[in-house]
Amino acid sequence: MSRWFRPAGSTARQGFDVAVTPGEKDWEHSGLYVATLRPGQSVEIDTSDCEYLVLPLSGSAEVIVDGETLPLGGRADVFAGPTDLAYVPRNSTLAVTSAGGARIAFPHAKAASDYPYHRIGVEQVETELRGAGVASRQVRNFGTPAVLEADSIIACEVLTPAGNWSSYPPHKHDEHKPGKESVLEEIYYFELQLSDVAPEGVKGNDPIGYQRVYGTENRPIDVLAEVRDGDVVLVPHGWHGPAMAPPGYDMYYLNVMAGPGTERQWLITDDPNHGWVRDLWATQQIDPRLPFGATEPFGSAEPFDTAEPFGGEES
Repeated sequence: MSRWFRPAGSTARQGFDVAVTPGEKDWEHSGLYVATLRPGQSVEIDTSDCEYLVLPLSGSAEVIVDGETLPLGGRADVFAGPTDLAYVPRNSTLAVTSAGGARIAFPHAKAASDYPYHRIGVEQVETELRGAGVASRQVRNFGTPAVLEADSIIACEVLTPAGNWSSYPPHKHDEHKPGKESVLEEIYYFELQLSDVAPEGVKGNDPIGYQRVYGTENRPIDVLAEVRDGDVVLVPHGWHGPAMAPPGYDMYYLNVMAGPGTERQWLITDDPNHGWVRDLWATQQIDPRLPFGATEPFGSAEPFDTAEPFGGEES
C-alpha cells in the first residue's frame, strides 16, 4: 500500500509540499505539485513535456508566462467556493506569485500537443451535484473535457459532506473499451474540515477520511488509507471507491487524470457487484447541505498565515 498512499510531507521537495511526477515506476502520465507561498513569495516551474493547470487552493495569485500576467482571484479555502485557474502549455516557464500568501496546486500531465496559455474564470467552472442520499457529493468540473480544451489532462474537485460516501459505487478506468471505458491514471489529493454541526469548543485539529482502492484478479492492488490534510492516494489501475467522509468531517479531494489514449475521455466501468446502488438514487433526495461554498468571487486581499508548509515537514 505504501507505494500508492503518500502521507502529507512524504513527497515534499524544495519549494513544494506535494510533488508527484510522471516517470515514477508504474506511473507514467499524470502529476501534481502543491506549493505554499508566503506573502510576496514566488515559485517557478519549467513545464517541459507536460501541460499544467495553476489552481489556487487558498488565497489568490498571479501567473506569469512569457511576460504575460494573468490574475487569479482565488478563494479563502477549497470549501469556500470555486476559483479562477490558468492553463499553461508544454515547454513554458511559469512563475506564480501571491501578494497575500496562497496555497497553489499544479495538476499536470504528459502532453503531445499545445493549447494557448489562458485563464479559466470562476464563472466557467461547472458545478454538478452527483448521487443522492448518503452518496451525495458536489463536483466542480473545471478541467474536464466539456469545460477545458487540453491535450490529455482531466481534473476536477469533489466535495463530500460529513457522513457521506463519495467516489461510489467503486469503478475503474484501466482498460481501453471504445465508448465504455478509457485508460487513465488518477491522483486523489485530500483536504478535510470540521463540519458545521460540531459543538462549540471542538478544535477538530485532526479531521480524517478513508480511501479504498482494490484490484482485479489479473492486476492486484490493495489500498485502504486513513487520509488527512495534504495526503495523496495514487490509482494506477483497479477499482477505486468509496472515499468516505466520517461523521463530523467534510472531505475535499482534487482528482488529476491522464492516460495513453489518443482521445481525451473519462469513461468508467462500475464494479458489477456494486453498480446496482446507482438505481437507488432515483428515489432519494440530494443532501441538502450541498452545494458547499459561496458563488461570489473571492475578494479578500488580507494575508493569511502560511508560516509552516501545508502538510508538515518532509519525512
